[in-house]
Amino acid sequence: MASAPAAVPRVKLGSQGMEVSAQGLGCMGMSAFYGAPKPEPDMVALIRHAVAAGVTFLDTSDMYGPHTNEMLLGKALQGDMREKVDLATKFGISFADNKWNIRGDPAYVRAACEGSLKRLGVDCIDLYYQHRIDKNVPIEVTIGELKKLVEEGKIKYIGLSEASASTIRRAHAVHPITAVQLEWSLWSRDVEEDIIPTCRELGIGIVPYSPLGRGFFSGGAKLIDSLSDQDYRKAYAQIPARKS
Repeated sequence: MASAPAAVPRVKLGSQGMEVSAQGLGCMGMSAFYGAPKPEPDMVALIRHAVAAGVTFLDTSDMYGPHTNEMLLGKALQGDMREKVDLATKFGISFADNKWNIRGDPAYVRAACEGSLKRLGVDCIDLYYQHRIDKNVPIEVTIGELKKLVEEGKIKYIGLSEASASTIRRAHAVHPITAVQLEWSLWSRDVEEDIIPTCRELGIGIVPYSPLGRGFFSGGAKLIDSLSDQDYRKAYAQIPARKS
């Protein structure tokens, strides 16, 4: 008789009361960037299987697709699934005039949040990250609008993605930042110099993405030879993150 699978432990994220599964499920590759979009029924089943196994911290963004990844999660979370998960999504990268744009102005922040709520089919987002920092808008202004969304009950916790230590401090002074998402692996360790210590000092949770080097640590150096032309790793074996 096979033994029951070990439960995924839960951990505190940040200092504002959020608690999540220690392992999260990044959903980006289901809809974008890592080859062609995967069959929707298969991905819905995968998400629900992960949740049943205890992986209940789900990560998406409005730019994945764009929009289609959030819509996928919305379908997967129908019924009683929503109450079983901690849902994280992101804003800040829009696609217009055939190019990606970084935006953090208040009107955009609010519109992006409303759009994500609708696509996800939820009343509140558990963790809302600024995906990239808009250098043309003071971080205090962007966080100020996010603070209003918290007060209105549309988001619970605020996060940043790929932000510098100084930006994290400025943002945290306006409203507590619950988590910072960043690339952290054996080939991306520069974050250990200033960003990780800053987060630990301020009691901010750390959410690493691509801990296995975008698949290269698990698939080996020849992985790139097997990638489809629709996989962004085909052109960039490693894309350095830019922190603002």
